[in-house]
Amino acid sequence: MKSFRKELWFDTTKRRQLVNITTDVEKSIMESGIQEGLCLVNAMHITASVFINDDEHGLHNDYEKWLEKLAPEKPYSQYEHNGYEDNADAHLKRTIMGREVVVAITKGKLDFGPWEQIFYGEFDGKRRKRVLLKIIGE
Repeated sequence: MKSFRKELWFDTTKRRQLVNITTDVEKSIMESGIQEGLCLVNAMHITASVFINDDEHGLHNDYEKWLEKLAPEKPYSQYEHNGYEDNADAHLKRTIMGREVVVAITKGKLDFGPWEQIFYGEFDGKRRKRVLLKIIGE
């Protein structure tokens, strides 16, 4: 069995931002040469997420509204974590959206259902962050 590791780096321009990384993952699978296996896509920061869903603008706006209702950014004083930092809401949003996804690789391609795409969700951005890809198989 072969193993391939790669990091994708991001410099987001907003505090909260969703980035479609499907094409980057597909390119990495091609680079790995693995035809049958699994691809782990893992956020390497505790205020970021990786998840699968539809790449639809309205849905992205719904995520923003929903996450803000569940874990509002402000007032910062509502969170015990916010002393040195002001990102407690980002930690909670990450927990809700998840840390990673694992996708099957079949015939050298992501084995997706209709409309599925991989997203990097940034909840405490405006600084350099990364995602780990670990691809295993034959």
